[in-house]
Amino acid sequence: MRRILAAFCILGCSSFVVAGSGSPDAIETAAQVDQLLGQHFASEGVTPTGLVCDEDFLRRASLDLGGTLPTPGEVTRFGLNSSQAKRAAVVDKLIESTKFGELWASYWTQVIFLRATEQRSRLVQPAFEKWMQTQLNENRPWNDITRDLITATGSVLEDGQTGLIFAHAGEPEEVAAEIARIFMGVQLSCANCHDHPTDSWKREQFHQLAAFLPRVTVRQETPGDPRSFSIRSLNANGPGGRDGMLDPAQVIQYLDRNRDQKLSKQEARGPIAARFDFTVSMFDKDKDGLLNAAELKEAQLQGNQQPGRGSSEYYMPDLKNPSSKGTLLQPAFFLKEVKGPRLSPGADDQARRNALADYVTSKSNRWFAEAFVNRIWSELVGQGFYMPIDDMGPQRQAVNADVLHYLAEQFTATGYDVKWLYRTIANTQAYQRQLAPDSSPISQVPFAAATPTRLRSDQVYHAIFGVFGITEDLRFSNRGRGDMMLQAAGLDPQKVGFAVLFGFDPSTPQADLLGNVPQALFMMNSPQLDSQLRAAGQTRLARLLREQTDNQDALDELYLLVYSRLPTAKETEINLAYVKETGDRAEAFEDVLWALMNSTEFLSKR
Repeated sequence: MRRILAAFCILGCSSFVVAGSGSPDAIETAAQVDQLLGQHFASEGVTPTGLVCDEDFLRRASLDLGGTLPTPGEVTRFGLNSSQAKRAAVVDKLIESTKFGELWASYWTQVIFLRATEQRSRLVQPAFEKWMQTQLNENRPWNDITRDLITATGSVLEDGQTGLIFAHAGEPEEVAAEIARIFMGVQLSCANCHDHPTDSWKREQFHQLAAFLPRVTVRQETPGDPRSFSIRSLNANGPGGRDGMLDPAQVIQYLDRNRDQKLSKQEARGPIAARFDFTVSMFDKDKDGLLNAAELKEAQLQGNQQPGRGSSEYYMPDLKNPSSKGTLLQPAFFLKEVKGPRLSPGADDQARRNALADYVTSKSNRWFAEAFVNRIWSELVGQGFYMPIDDMGPQRQAVNADVLHYLAEQFTATGYDVKWLYRTIANTQAYQRQLAPDSSPISQVPFAAATPTRLRSDQVYHAIFGVFGITEDLRFSNRGRGDMMLQAAGLDPQKVGFAVLFGFDPSTPQADLLGNVPQALFMMNSPQLDSQLRAAGQTRLARLLREQTDNQDALDELYLLVYSRLPTAKETEINLAYVKETGDRAEAFEDVLWALMNSTEFLSKR
């Protein structure tokens, strides 16, 4: 209670407002974006807010491009730098840091896995996040990353690109809907059972999209081992190989060493050997402990009737007669204006999925580039051209559509250079604008003022560690059996626990994101944070107070540490008065730090 009352005094008068070679040049593109936006502002009769000060810009860019707060020293040096190009330079430095890949790999992990329908998908998250870090830090083109995610095969623990498919257990309808949503910003899932109620998409179009994916199979290579899942291709017409569906009679003929027309456990090889005991227990009709061709075929057919286990062809369910096989459909892309390859009816899995990737990433598919631009712009600027960011399409109207089209065209011209897009957006005046009060008319004009945005869980996590100056474990979770299971899967239990508390689907509009009571209680009362808020021992606060014996200097250092800025004159007056009134310097500064970290400003981008 003491700290809560202190916070009203300390923060009551805060000024914070709550609410490749040959490629287009990023700086020139940013200037053109601002020019186009300026024309919109003029037509609306509004003057946009000015640019943020150096301290606010550095904090904003550091959180957006590196996921961490700048140190007090970095804030001071940046402010003293007189170069006109220092903002562009710090953007370049942050984007080329490995922290860029770490931050945005975490972002894409949340985009994909927070909507996962496969509960075991947490197993693949470490491999996916590591893989995505590499893609982003090496600046692989977005179309190549997208293709890898759509066409992935391999072990879910070793091949991170399998993450999207495994997150939905290889279910064609679920994977198809997510491909449309994530990579084109189009919501097709409503057309699964009926024609879309608000868009032009027909039910048949949705299922024709899913028809690119029936031959994907998610299988457990070692029965009973949940860590042995892999994504494979089921190819009904080929000679098979490891990923094929062989004729059971041919399998028996090839492996049957004693020529009794049956397969024993000793004769079995590969995936059949791995699943032999399970297959015998389920399909050995004559109970002789062996598998004949008929039993092996039944096992294969039964397995292929399960979602994610692969099927030779795709059938759209008959809603009036659910027990029927349904209507056979061949793959077809739902955007008729998009150019892509023609598939033969017997095309195998990789041919189908590569064709789907061709359609999705085609330069004739404007939704591919626009969806990525809209998503990243929204995350950096605070609002998108389309909102929600994953509900675009021909029946939706973008704000400042000419700006989106221009930026997407330039992004396409770079060969889908991911870092180029971040660099371009961060160099716009739109990104660098000041906040405006909610009641101001300026706040109602898109991109005329900055939009306050809530930090994602990974940004808050690293900000807390940065303020306390520690790298060791704060023990955010209970250290129980669940932690051991997470560690066995390669996950950090502390970060997972924190993400459960503070995480949210990054596709959610900022206006729909609200803090909750458990989050507030954690920040106010958790023993993990309380132990680091003490002004005694070897905490960051204790060291700061020992080094800064003058209260004004200590307060300045604390504000730089938490807010990346100096306190205003009014904040200085209030805080120093509180320290004097309290009579206990250590206790007073504990309260100040507690109040700062429990403020909206700490948990948001300003």
